[in-house]
Amino acid sequence: MKQKLLKAFFIGFISVTLTACGETNEVKKEPEPEEEKVTLTIRNPKVEIASEFEQMVSAYEEENPGVTIKVETVGGAADDYSDITAKLAAGEGPDIFTNLGREAAKEWRRFLEDMSDEPWVNRASENVLSGITLGNKVYGMPMNIEGFGIVYNRELFQKAGITSPPSTYLELEEAAAKLDRKGIMPFANGYYEDWKLGHHMASVAFAQADKGFTQGLDNGSASFRDNPSFQDLLSLIDLTVRYGNGRPARTDYYSELKLFTEGKAAMILQGNWIQPLLEGKNIPVGMFPVPLNDRKEGRILAGVPGYWVINSQSSPEAKREAKKFLNWMVSSEKGQVYMTEKFHFIPAFKDIPVNDIGPLGEETLELIKETDTFNWSSFSPCIKKEMGEIMQDYINEASSRQDTLEQFDQAWKEGACLLSSS
Repeated sequence: MKQKLLKAFFIGFISVTLTACGETNEVKKEPEPEEEKVTLTIRNPKVEIASEFEQMVSAYEEENPGVTIKVETVGGAADDYSDITAKLAAGEGPDIFTNLGREAAKEWRRFLEDMSDEPWVNRASENVLSGITLGNKVYGMPMNIEGFGIVYNRELFQKAGITSPPSTYLELEEAAAKLDRKGIMPFANGYYEDWKLGHHMASVAFAQADKGFTQGLDNGSASFRDNPSFQDLLSLIDLTVRYGNGRPARTDYYSELKLFTEGKAAMILQGNWIQPLLEGKNIPVGMFPVPLNDRKEGRILAGVPGYWVINSQSSPEAKREAKKFLNWMVSSEKGQVYMTEKFHFIPAFKDIPVNDIGPLGEETLELIKETDTFNWSSFSPCIKKEMGEIMQDYINEASSRQDTLEQFDQAWKEGACLLSSS
């Protein structure tokens, strides 16, 4: 909402004739002070839309001259989790940042502002708020809907004689062999970031594990070393390494994407969030679910990847303006255009028109509509980070498969972060 500028000066001149000295006095009214500006800091975790996000913020500032917004874009190869954890613990956290929801929300609850009364709450799509609702209170706004799978180059598949996306692990292995025989690198692997391994890929295994597996880990009746889905996950990693680029654990997100966008690799384990980085590349892309085995039907891993949250430690003025900005982003026509046409987000709100979300976003949306989906797994961010680092050691051949699974068990026993009690 536009704020009215205060009139800087209003001066009235009153002429009074003093009979004693014949002088004229001027009585001035002092100018009222301008309303103090509010400066917000926002932590944007999407490196893919860094410039577009800055443009959206500038558009908001033009409409709201009393607010200045500083954007910190993080992610990619940066250790975003460790950095935000340290800042929050030190009382130096940003006004707006993101939270993975569920277990992460429980751990960081004392830093999260209650947003239950915000106008967008009743417009959210079905079930998207469940991951950020604690004790009937809503602590965050869903960023978007994302799907994780195997993104592939249709043209390179055709060159190798692959007529349809693999639906089982055996078919994936056969497709990789066909591509390799044609001199096409099957996989672009970027395993430098622990979040890809510990969050994205581990979530695929958790999603396909038997019901009650997580509860079994908690009470000691189940273990990673005896679980077929996590055995399958390590087999999948072995397959990608065998048919991929060298030094995968030292290849970061950007280098991985470069191999794919330059047509040097046919597949990449990523999601529809890479669509902005495909713009202008003229790559015919598709996506299919990650087939971990031949026992279960592959389903896309989809859901809300994170929530915009407001730092409860910020000043009342900053929290007020932060709520206004987030509401503008999903309620105003300009904000909605940025979300879909610029960011290529699949909206998490039922009343936002789905316009121009890109070929990858459209295919992801179709997969979500046409098939059952797996949800992003919810467990401690600390455990995700630890599991990612353990898998990096496995990829570097610094630990065996059995050692890796036993280390998963140990990481789970060590449990959640201590941030909430620090």
